[in-house]
Amino acid sequence: MNKTASILLLAILTFAIADEISHKYVDKEEVILWANQVGPHYNPQETYGYYTLPFCRPDGELEYKNPSIGEALLGLELVKSKMTFKYKENNQKELICAVKLTKDNLEQFTHAVANQYWYQYYMDDLPMWYLVGGVAQDDDNKEIPFIYTHSKFTIGYNGDRIVGVNLTAGNPVRLELDASITFTYTSTWVESQVEYSQRFKRYLDHNFFEHRIHWFSIFNSFMMVIFLSGLVFMILVRTLRSDLADLESGYDSDGDITDESGWKQIHGDVFRAPKLLTLFSALIGTGYQLLLIVFFLILIAILGNYYDTRGAMVTAAVITYCITSFVSGYFSGSFYSKHGGKHWIKTMIVTACLFPMFLFACTFALNSIAIAYNALIAIPPKTVFSIIAMWTGITVPLVFLGTIVGRNIAGKSDFPCRVNSYPRPIPQKPYYLSRLVFVVLGGVLPFGSIFIEMYFVFTSFWNYKFYYVYGFMLLVFVILIIVTICVSIVSTYFLLNAEDHRWAWTSFLSTASTALYVLLYAFYFYRTKTKMQGFFQFCFYFGNMFMFCTALAILCGTIGFIGTQSFVYRIYKNIKAD
Repeated sequence: MNKTASILLLAILTFAIADEISHKYVDKEEVILWANQVGPHYNPQETYGYYTLPFCRPDGELEYKNPSIGEALLGLELVKSKMTFKYKENNQKELICAVKLTKDNLEQFTHAVANQYWYQYYMDDLPMWYLVGGVAQDDDNKEIPFIYTHSKFTIGYNGDRIVGVNLTAGNPVRLELDASITFTYTSTWVESQVEYSQRFKRYLDHNFFEHRIHWFSIFNSFMMVIFLSGLVFMILVRTLRSDLADLESGYDSDGDITDESGWKQIHGDVFRAPKLLTLFSALIGTGYQLLLIVFFLILIAILGNYYDTRGAMVTAAVITYCITSFVSGYFSGSFYSKHGGKHWIKTMIVTACLFPMFLFACTFALNSIAIAYNALIAIPPKTVFSIIAMWTGITVPLVFLGTIVGRNIAGKSDFPCRVNSYPRPIPQKPYYLSRLVFVVLGGVLPFGSIFIEMYFVFTSFWNYKFYYVYGFMLLVFVILIIVTICVSIVSTYFLLNAEDHRWAWTSFLSTASTALYVLLYAFYFYRTKTKMQGFFQFCFYFGNMFMFCTALAILCGTIGFIGTQSFVYRIYKNIKAD
């Protein structure tokens, strides 16, 4: 009896892990066609449930596929269609259903055609798209809306795996009140030589992403790196060497510096704690965490080809953010303690809440709009509770642990110069050496090193393309890091030479302003490279861009601060303590 039960259990488990999970099928096994969403072609995030249009519904209750966190956040909702398919078994014009066009149905289809609605199917995790219908002209040049009523599926297989799917629609039928529309479909199975591992390649736009202008942008950014690195090298090796040589012979008998100008005179204030220390520590800690997350996500994307899995990168980003929260707590706590902060618990709370609460506030506003429009991009309550539980159970404890470890291990002051009790007055300086000028202009060169890559990223996200050239992204990200550090160092050197010791916030904001130029570019992209329209898409486009640019500002600001901090430590370590 136990042996029989074990065999039955094994058979059930074997059947359960077949098809969509293992992607292996046997002849005449059911292959499920999932309907995903419908929406205006030019408004990528304005999508609605497939059955919001009066398509043929399955009998009984609708069957939905359980989404991952990433799928839910991206607004993917897979529902089982009424069409049935058997592995390697052709269908010859099967009837789906007949729909009579009532006034409501006619209005829905007419609106969908007028706004160029498209719909999406998934079969064995391979996507298909097609337009709901179109507009024709009669003999009097009057526009006549129609919808496609016949779907032709061509399915390629290699052995026991599906390696390609293709959808074409036909049999256009004019939309008229009280007309009866019959929906049909056919399926043809074709043996293919395409390997299973290569089946997603047909969705990749190689001509677009591997265009020579993409390579030229990398070369252009590389030349910028050489120029800026040479400029920093000149400052460090020539100017600073001369300054340090003068410094060695510039002490009087009492140990005071006789040269009363330049960066050397502010050694007693340069390591003073920045204003708003708690906020600054939280931003720096979050920036370290984002730096680690971006590197990790790019690397796993290069190694794992996650572009072919729905919501995989978003899911990985959420999970990675949670498990790397120790990093933000560690660097935030150590920086805060190193600068004499006493309220470390407050800093820990701000670090744990600052960035997530910002994202939550923006997402809540966008989610309210999506709910009002009944759009799929509205995040389900189950997903919201899951993310809150992950933040409460993983992120907050790890930030707390990281803060404890950071303040006890790396929280001791290691400044090469003693900090004076009272700050030195900051002299008047020309307008072009003001901190505002550094902040406004500091992001120009970092933006120049990435703006072409931003075009490819924006196009893939807003124009239905799969971004897969993560090797390019890694190179551009490394170039961005180098350019950002160089710009921050040059700006800080000029600031210190003007005897202004407030370099911490300046180094952060001058490179964080890169995000401001990206946001301005997002406005340009919206107006010239897309055909988006309507309040819904406007809010979601700029809402997402605002969240992205805020994260980029924290990331670039932290990178600039890291490079500048090393620079400042290096040049002041030869200053004799008073």
